[in-house]
Amino acid sequence: MVGACHTCDNCKNDLENYRPKMILTYNSTYYDGTKTYGGYSDFMVVNEHFIVRMPESMPLDAGAPLLCAGITVYSPMKYYGLSNPGMHLGLGGLGHVAVKFAKAFGLKVTVISTSHSKKQEALERLGADALLISRDQAQMEAATGTLDGIIDTVFAQHDFLPLINLLKTHGKIVCLGGPDPPPQIPIFPLAMGEYCSTITNL
Repeated sequence: MVGACHTCDNCKNDLENYRPKMILTYNSTYYDGTKTYGGYSDFMVVNEHFIVRMPESMPLDAGAPLLCAGITVYSPMKYYGLSNPGMHLGLGGLGHVAVKFAKAFGLKVTVISTSHSKKQEALERLGADALLISRDQAQMEAATGTLDGIIDTVFAQHDFLPLINLLKTHGKIVCLGGPDPPPQIPIFPLAMGEYCSTITNL
């Protein structure tokens, strides 16, 4: 984001990214009617509220992922209380940075994947505690009611009911992916477990 109205209730509560008046970094119209052309521009005009100063000691290749993939998973983890040490968090899709944040918060982390091919990367390289194969019915049933929360970063179409079944009562599932067409959310299981389901725009 490079701008917002700064007058509505959401803006006053640091929730600018939930309003249609936000000005996106790319292909939006700025206050003066000009187009925004993104972070690859030689120059950009950005409201100071949306600027983050990077420490000079931080290499650009290490800091760059924190500004998109990083904040996309960090923000809901903090906002929805999924960062308390000892919690058990499930991560689906390309949640590489989320695994790192979750482990730094002191969480137990289970990566949810459709295949075993990600096991070595998830456990050895990223430091997850377990890999759960979503296509393995026995594994999914054994994990029923074990997760405090799930960060779902999958963009492909997938069934939400098996994920909801993994949650403890009052568990939270935050959907950061954007499947097209939009997912069908089973409301009855959400209500029965008093779960919180949030679809978040990237």
